[in-house]
Amino acid sequence: MDWLGDNLWAGWLALAVALGAAELLSLDLILLMLAVGCIAGAITGAIGAAVILQVLVAGAASVAMLALVRPNLVKRLHTGPDLQLGHSKLVGRQAIVTEEVTSHKPGRVKLAGEIWTAQPYDDSLTIKPGETVDVLAMKGATVYVHPAHTAIEP
Repeated sequence: MDWLGDNLWAGWLALAVALGAAELLSLDLILLMLAVGCIAGAITGAIGAAVILQVLVAGAASVAMLALVRPNLVKRLHTGPDLQLGHSKLVGRQAIVTEEVTSHKPGRVKLAGEIWTAQPYDDSLTIKPGETVDVLAMKGATVYVHPAHTAIEP
């Protein structure tokens, strides 16, 4: 028991490792913040501070980590770019008309390096080859397009 009393920092360090390992199972970042507090207690113990000071430093570091670091870390981990899969990622992009697009006869557009069947979003439009269009919707393998620099009337 004398060794542990003289090397209390090792106990703090062992507790930090145990909390870090338990964090791998919980993944809520609370135990990790407590482990950081234990490391602060270990550092305080290694410089020879009294046990009560080690406990106070470990507690203060843990509370500070839980209050200041964890909320920002959780926010950063839970927010990220919106993942768009499939054809929905093409809506809103621009394409080039390669074959005339009318409401009576679907045409073709080059979109994202591929040729797609296209119809006008507004049935009264005829879009000539070479024009730039915006992709407004997709249904199946058909894109619904509108000339890029023309306003859509409701």
